[in-house]
Amino acid sequence: MTHPAASGHHVESEFQKKVQQLLRQAQQAGVENPIVVGAIPFDKRQPCSLFIPQTYYWLDRHAFNLSDSPVQVEGQAHYIPDHDVFCSMVENALNPLRVGALNKVVLSRLLQIESISPLSALSLWLQLNRQNPESYNFHLPLADGTLIGASPELLLRKEGNVLRSCPLAGSARRGDDDSSDRNTREKLFNSGKDRHEHRVVTEAIRHQLTDLCRSLTIPTEPSLLSTPTLWHLATEIQGILSDDRDNALSLACLLHPTPALCGSPYTSSRNLIGELEPFDRGWFGGIVGWCDARGDGEWVVAIRCGNVRPHQIELFAGAGIVPDSVPENEWLETRTKFNTMLSALGFATQQEQIL
Repeated sequence: MTHPAASGHHVESEFQKKVQQLLRQAQQAGVENPIVVGAIPFDKRQPCSLFIPQTYYWLDRHAFNLSDSPVQVEGQAHYIPDHDVFCSMVENALNPLRVGALNKVVLSRLLQIESISPLSALSLWLQLNRQNPESYNFHLPLADGTLIGASPELLLRKEGNVLRSCPLAGSARRGDDDSSDRNTREKLFNSGKDRHEHRVVTEAIRHQLTDLCRSLTIPTEPSLLSTPTLWHLATEIQGILSDDRDNALSLACLLHPTPALCGSPYTSSRNLIGELEPFDRGWFGGIVGWCDARGDGEWVVAIRCGNVRPHQIELFAGAGIVPDSVPENEWLETRTKFNTMLSALGFATQQEQIL
């Protein structure tokens, strides 16, 4: 199914009707509880890539035969845009932010690595999974490559009438030892700039979910979530849905993209991204996940990810820009965010030369 998901948040939309039709056909073909699985791009107006498998299995990630043999990718790397252009993008974004036309916008850059040897997306994903055992890790074959990633960010999980979301906004590179790591964590938690950036995201989600829920719990203060490379401000959101017709896919389409990946207000920030970024994000900053015939499912944000082709892998990293952002700091933040994928490629030790 490749229909754009722009109307996917409406349970009576043609998009949702097509999904439900395909799920019923799968049930009639003997699949007890079929699932729709795949990816929706950053721009919901573009075609998605969803499919319903004839069979599927639930596996414990630790049950995989994970070889200890390290993967080492060798090749040439370059970024789009370069340092000066990216910093200029941030400067240009600060103008509408400072006059109040925008609350936040997320700007990103790509890192392309041309590999000498053929790349195995599965081997790279296994190493990514081994290095990031607590993340939402995905390996998704698509028409233009294989999207792999270790996302720390849960957009939405639905089980029965209970929904959960854990948006991330506000990040800092982890320290090299316990003392500096603790200082980094405390500095991030107390950062006015990062707290503002995070609040923009949680308030947007509150606005979108309030009318759909009998109850909605959003803590007044964020918590801290860590990955091997970063600390993030995070907020655990939980709600009880009012309408049984809402499903994990419709709710994911409603929330996506959050201000954590796009900005606020949505349309204005999306348009500014289109003007400033010298590439089409495609699947980057989109969502990956599944929804079953009962309406349950899980969708995560496509970050800390890469699109793997036979001799190329393209990586993506973005930074949230608010009125007091400093262009050089945003460049450094994206550099840190590349590290998850660079470690899986065996490129981490070369990051200074690459980035």
